[in-house]
Amino acid sequence: MSSEFNRNTVDGDGQSLTNGSSTGPVSPSSPTNDSSPIPEPAAHSNGTASRETPKQVEDVMYSDIGINTLLNRLKQSIASARDFASFLQKRSKLEEDQAKELKKLAALHIDSVRKSEVRGGSFAAQVTEVMKVHDRMAENGMQFALSLHQMHEDLNVLTANMERGRKVAKHEGLEAEKRASDAEAAMQKAKSKYDSLAEEYDRAKTGDTKGSRRMGLKGPKSQEQYEENLQRKLQVADSDYEERVRAAKSQRDSLVSQLRPKMVKQLRELCKECDAGVTLQLQKFATFNEKLLLGNGIAVSPLAGESGSQKSLRDVVFDIDNEKDFHNYIGGHVNRIPPRQSEIRYEQHPTLAPKTQQPSSRSVSGPALSSQPPVQQPTLSVNTSTPSQPGSMNSRYSTAQPAPGPLVAPSQGLAYNQPEYAQAPSSAGPQQPTYLNYGQQQVQSPAYIPQQPPARADTLQSPPYPIDPMERNGASPGPGFSPQQTMGTIAPGPPQHRNTIPQQSAATGPISPTPANLPPLRPTFGVSLQDLFDRDQSAVPLVVIQCILAVDHFGLETTGIYRQSGTQSHVTRLIGQFNHNPSSIDFRNPANFYHDVHIPATLLKHFFKQLPDPLFTHAAYQAFIDASKFDEEGQRRDGLHALINELPDPNYATLRALVLHLHRVTLHEGKNRMGSGNLGVCFAPSLMGTHTGSQIADAGLQARVLDTILQNATAIFDED
Repeated sequence: MSSEFNRNTVDGDGQSLTNGSSTGPVSPSSPTNDSSPIPEPAAHSNGTASRETPKQVEDVMYSDIGINTLLNRLKQSIASARDFASFLQKRSKLEEDQAKELKKLAALHIDSVRKSEVRGGSFAAQVTEVMKVHDRMAENGMQFALSLHQMHEDLNVLTANMERGRKVAKHEGLEAEKRASDAEAAMQKAKSKYDSLAEEYDRAKTGDTKGSRRMGLKGPKSQEQYEENLQRKLQVADSDYEERVRAAKSQRDSLVSQLRPKMVKQLRELCKECDAGVTLQLQKFATFNEKLLLGNGIAVSPLAGESGSQKSLRDVVFDIDNEKDFHNYIGGHVNRIPPRQSEIRYEQHPTLAPKTQQPSSRSVSGPALSSQPPVQQPTLSVNTSTPSQPGSMNSRYSTAQPAPGPLVAPSQGLAYNQPEYAQAPSSAGPQQPTYLNYGQQQVQSPAYIPQQPPARADTLQSPPYPIDPMERNGASPGPGFSPQQTMGTIAPGPPQHRNTIPQQSAATGPISPTPANLPPLRPTFGVSLQDLFDRDQSAVPLVVIQCILAVDHFGLETTGIYRQSGTQSHVTRLIGQFNHNPSSIDFRNPANFYHDVHIPATLLKHFFKQLPDPLFTHAAYQAFIDASKFDEEGQRRDGLHALINELPDPNYATLRALVLHLHRVTLHEGKNRMGSGNLGVCFAPSLMGTHTGSQIADAGLQARVLDTILQNATAIFDED
């Protein structure tokens, strides 16, 4: 190993520091004698010293458990090397990805600075230099990643070699230990047999026997025959025991003197080699980290005094001159200054000059103007409807004035439109009232109406939602105006017949033509989904379709949608309209819901709340609650999915339309502040039924059912 990685292990006098651990690797080829202690430390090439092996370590290594202990120690070293190699691989991948992205980002920003949309001058030049510094830092990161990758490969090779060496040493060492152990076990078995026969023979000779006669194959044996038989067996056992002792001693001597020291030395060298390899890679890792940081530091702030050194990042940024860049940019447009126009003055068109005066292009000065009678200019009225042919009813600008007369309804401040006609300018006579067109209505100018109700000012403001093209073209009345009002004339007749248009304020919206005291013709609210399906032949009720259509078009980005409620009087009026003729309502026109998207949102919750049987049905209520109690999200989702598939067809179709709509609402959570959790809290009582008693405690579980379904909306209804 190079001394570069061990410069901290030598003191100022060149003596090795003994801090309790060897910081340098040990060469596996260096001669060592593991069977005897080393009297003096042997200096290695890296400046460190090999210390004497403690006696207790020697005792363990050369004992019966030595080989197993060394095998376990080598296994730990290999595992540590593999773990560090895995770390190097992941770190290399991270550094490589970061370097690539940083290099790509710097190149993209350099291209962006060169475009004409951003500042130029010193700003563009210095920012380019800043990006070049980042490019050099990315190059340093790439080199660091490559070095880590090479270290990872080296450690993989090292661990593979160590694993092979461990397997060989394990096979040979444990086999030798097993042979010695088996020989000793056989010796002990022969000794036990020998001792048993000797004791039995001794009892036979002394007469201490339990029976006086012994039975043999040919009949009873005498005492002499029995003793002779035992003596022969004892001699055979003695010979076998003696042979087993010699074999066990031979195996033990061979193991202790040759095989065990060989395996201990081999395993010890493998441990040292593996540990030294990991230590070397750790030192290289530290060095490469220092090199990366120093390289990036020099890129950001080069060392002073170096020839051709770049400016530091701070100096590059300080070189930006904002004032100079501003002056250069503005001054560069001096050639684009348009020529100054002639003096502003009034010039009368020749066709408007008096008949006695010849047409002239010269301007009319003060005396000439004072001698002419004042010409009354036609009143300019503004129409917000779509521009069409000049002079038509939808013309953006009109010089026509309405016929004189009291056309303003005192209670409303509205003027019923009369046929427009041109009025000749006149300087005599009473001044006529001036009218302003707004859509299909005409309102007197404030100068003519002495007592104008404040509510009328709201009718001249644009509604908060996009207006349907039919409104702009005059096909449907605007908000707050009666549908009977048109741009045509009012039929002649007594005054009481012309004033039969329903009175209404600007904030109430369109008036329902349905009398409040009549029973519902086609009831929608409070009717089961199956009955609505049988009657209307629509899997999803019309009121649900219309409300979803309104929120999809006008309310996805409205803050607090479905949390805030609409005006109750308007909701009640729309409920009556749906109960009489639901097919006549079109919420694509915001005027039909009073330009307040919270009204159809509230109407939708009212519909589900008034169902006789909730959308999730009373029969399946407990099953949905039980499914929501699963803690594992996938299990909870699958349980709810299975229960949804078992709902009746109208319930399933309506739930699918509602859930996919609410999923679209959650996609705009950043603006409407309505996520799946908030929507679950808002809709749970309406969809699962309003419960009392012990079921009040299920409120949290009800919201959890809706929250889980909305989070997995596309998965649950993907194949439908």
